[in-house]
Amino acid sequence: MAVAAGVTVLVATPAAAQQQTSVTANPTSGPAGSTATFSWSGFYRCKGTVRIGWAGSVLATAPWSANGSVTATIPAGSKVGTYTFTASDECQHLARNQFTVTPPPPVITTRPPVTTQPPVTNPPVTNPPVTTRPPVVTTSTTPPVTTTTTTTTADSSTPPSSSTTDALTNPDDGVLVLDKDNIQPGDDLTATGTGCPKGANVTLRSLGQDVGRTTADENGGFTSPVKFANIEPGRHKVRAECGIVLVGNVDVTLSSSSQGTTSTLVVLLFFLLVGAAMLRRQFSGLRR
Repeated sequence: MAVAAGVTVLVATPAAAQQQTSVTANPTSGPAGSTATFSWSGFYRCKGTVRIGWAGSVLATAPWSANGSVTATIPAGSKVGTYTFTASDECQHLARNQFTVTPPPPVITTRPPVTTQPPVTNPPVTNPPVTTRPPVVTTSTTPPVTTTTTTTTADSSTPPSSSTTDALTNPDDGVLVLDKDNIQPGDDLTATGTGCPKGANVTLRSLGQDVGRTTADENGGFTSPVKFANIEPGRHKVRAECGIVLVGNVDVTLSSSSQGTTSTLVVLLFFLLVGAAMLRRQFSGLRR
């Protein structure tokens, strides 16, 4: 009976009770951020999922099976040391093991080998022999040079060009051009110049006063209106100062039309005075 009872006990004991749960990692150590394969066994008569736990949190999950494995990444923020990981399912099966986090491998920087090229040796240069020729004597007769002097009389009625520069400026440095050679008081006048330094401040002066300001562009050029506060008839110089000095001339004249207008106004005023005197006489006669 004892033997029979023993056999009965062995037959009645389930296979799951004879199998212990376990979990392993491969490899068993590695730096943070590396991967490892977690394998479990001995999980019987359950369903759902198998969870791999790491330091109190779920590291990976897999569909339930009695024996299986899953690959997961060691958390990047894990410090160097030994950590406990687990495998569990919904039927309260649980297995534990340990994983050692190691320091990260050192970074090895390999520089390429430096190849030294041999110096380049130029072949010797052989100069050909120099042949000396006898000198050639040439006799030439130079005709007399006749110099003709031509006297040019300048026309005082024609003013010089407004873009003429004076001795303060090298003509190769730049030029100042005024859009008009002759103006009347109140007319518009524009100055255009080149040769200034890039981005330089340009000040236009005439008669000891500032008549314009602007800034040179990337090519050293500029354009600015010229405004005279007080100006009298005659020739005036306009100077553009921007590190160099550019000079242009302009003539200021009074047109005859303004004189004719003044004469007309005087005649009209005379007739108005005469008419007023005649009206006064007529009123005086009526009063008598």
